[in-house]
This record gives sequence, C-alpha cells and structure tokens, in this order.
Amino acid sequence: MPRPRSLAPDQLASAALAVIDREGLARLSMRAVAQELGMSTMGLYRYVRDREELERLVVELVLGAVDTEPPDPAAAWRERITVLVRRMRDAVGAHPAVVPLTIAHRHHSLEVLRWSETVLVVLGEAGVAGERRVVALRALLSYVIGAIQLEHLGPLAGPGTVAIAELSPDDFPHMAETARTARTVDADREFLGGLGMLLDGLGGPGGVSR
Repeated sequence: MPRPRSLAPDQLASAALAVIDREGLARLSMRAVAQELGMSTMGLYRYVRDREELERLVVELVLGAVDTEPPDPAAAWRERITVLVRRMRDAVGAHPAVVPLTIAHRHHSLEVLRWSETVLVVLGEAGVAGERRVVALRALLSYVIGAIQLEHLGPLAGPGTVAIAELSPDDFPHMAETARTARTVDADREFLGGLGMLLDGLGGPGGVSR
C-alpha cells in the first residue's frame, strides 16, 4: 500500500471550498471532501476531526484573502471605512455559500479579528467611542454579511423583483413601484448606497464630524 500523502491545511480547505462552491454548503461532508482529494474518508480523519474543523479551515481560507492593512490615513473616515467594507465584500462575495460559516466561525478567524481591529482604529480616530463604537462595528459586520446574502440569493435583477413589479398596484402600490425602480439599480449601487446610509447615521447628530 502506498503511504498516505501529506496534506497542508490550505489543501484541505481548498478541497472543502471546491465542494461548497460547486454543490452548496449542505453537501459539505467528510466523505465529499475526501473524494475531492482522491482519498478515503478514514484517511481524511488523519488531518481533521470532523466537519466543523473543515468549516473553520474554509473560513480561514476565504477570510485570509481580506486585506486588513489600514487604508490611506490621509483619506476621510468614510472613505477608509468604505475601503475596508468593500474588501470584506469582495473576499466573501467570491464564495457566497460560505457566508453562514463566516457567521458561525468568525471569532476563530485571525483575519476577521485583524479587519475588526482596523475598523475600530478608524472609528476611534473619527471620534466614535464606547457603546457607539460597539454598535457601529456590529452594524458594519451585519450590513456586509446581509448585503452579500441578498446580492447572491435575492438580487434586484432576479425574478423576485420582476414578480413584485407585477403585483396589483391597488393592493401593493408602493411595493410594485419600488420593484420597478429596483430593476435599474445594479449590485454596486445597491451595496454602496446602503453603506452610505449607514455611514450617514454614524455622521449624524452626536456622531462623527463630516
């Protein structure tokens, strides 16, 4: 019998991510990843304990692509936050099926911790402190995760918007009108527009100076 080949964590994560990207998160299993690697399921247990450990490796791989370096300090705070949020969106949005895993395992990811640390630094330098900074960080995380899910599972350009636009204007006048307008809004305009509204709130009364 040939000796089992040695596999690095990134190889295991890449195989698991390939399964998720191709077949969806529900199909992730020790057996599926073992097949992706061309080995037995029992052989895979030499490297990871269970599916949960695979999930953590996938999260670390995906979030490892996030650039956590502080943006240009000469830029306005809004621009710096926007840069950081877009970096997170780009990395996670490339693998939207992984979003639920990022929620469950984000505390184990060094890159998420570094990203959050950088966001907190920018908020602190802009004068956001205490409870307001706690809520601001959570709001930014919630926004980027939720926006990625909406963009990929219920995009404005999808059939759901078309169906809503065709609702009876007598029963749902505002929904129908809004859906007709929504068909002209692309993903970037939706994402950045929503982020801008969130940042407007931070810059409102008692918040960051503009």
